[in-house]
Amino acid sequence: MELFQLLRDGVPRTRAQLAKSTGLARSTIAARVEELMRMGLVMPVADAASTGGRPPSQFALNPSARVVLAADIGASHTTVAVVDLTGAILAARTESLAVAEGPERVLTWMVDAAVGLLEDAGRDVRSLVAIGIGVPGPVEHSTGQPVNPPIMPGWNRFDVPGWVQQHLQVPVLVDNDVNIMALGERATAWPTTAHLMFVKVATGIGAGVISGGELQRGAQGVAGDIGHVRVARGSSVVCHCGNQGCLEAIASGPAIARALRAQGVPAENGDDVVALVKQGNLDAIQAVRQAGRDIGEVLTACVSLMNPSVIAMGGSMSRVGEHLIAGVREVVYTRSMPLATEHLAIVPSSAAENAGIIGAGMLAIEHALSPEAFHSLAG
Repeated sequence: MELFQLLRDGVPRTRAQLAKSTGLARSTIAARVEELMRMGLVMPVADAASTGGRPPSQFALNPSARVVLAADIGASHTTVAVVDLTGAILAARTESLAVAEGPERVLTWMVDAAVGLLEDAGRDVRSLVAIGIGVPGPVEHSTGQPVNPPIMPGWNRFDVPGWVQQHLQVPVLVDNDVNIMALGERATAWPTTAHLMFVKVATGIGAGVISGGELQRGAQGVAGDIGHVRVARGSSVVCHCGNQGCLEAIASGPAIARALRAQGVPAENGDDVVALVKQGNLDAIQAVRQAGRDIGEVLTACVSLMNPSVIAMGGSMSRVGEHLIAGVREVVYTRSMPLATEHLAIVPSSAAENAGIIGAGMLAIEHALSPEAFHSLAG
């Protein structure tokens, strides 16, 4: 319904404003607003300022009319949340659960936790309209199936939506974790920005790309896989993908830790690197700064190709603070064309550790509020 699509942004409007925007007659607007209110999808809000006489009534989306579930499945932790139609988190739970335990184990916990959270939030399962799930590997978006995910044994071509729908009979949307982080970051801090890249630096390195206001997944769902772009400095370093010189092999958390161990600095993983940087260890700070430069080398090409307005840096390694971003900025601002960087912001993620769960919620909300899904929403 055109009227609902206009109101779904949450901005209050009067009947006169709705009639002007849609070209529909006032009597038609009144009837359709009444219908949307009966469905619980729209609610009256504070009256608009009067220009004389009785103040005109305003209407807006009712954010609590329905809920969606959001799930952020990571390498070692899974978070599930109940989210309202504005993206606000109503209840959430996180569990230490390795994705390597397999899809049935992880998804069983997810479904059980979701049912409990709906109860905690005082919501009936019937108010649930969609589920958004992020996973740490490539996803064929049309089917929701992970495709050859390197750190997800047992998940290749597993029918995630089909399995979940055996327990919760609503649409299930699945995407790569970095893609949903890009959606979460945009919703949190850059809602009007049409061209944004979200770069996750953690055990691996990847990017979520939003161009023209739309998430770009590519032909096989691997758009933004910058971790396996060759970087000159790492030409002799073997990556787990089998190639040599990949960005991930020299600038990820484990790679930085390995470089520090070679210098005699005790660092087993990315968490140790973060701790060392926060303690002021100069070797760790310099290693992180160099990793930023290496990432910046790849992002320079991305800036020329995609011309984003914002590059947001997230993932567990972003906890090192400005040192990583400083290295990125040093290279990108030096090597990119001035026109491309004139208004380019390279910033830490505003959504931070919540980017994935917020983005999974937005994935579900966008589907639930779409014109195609309106009739099921109204049911």
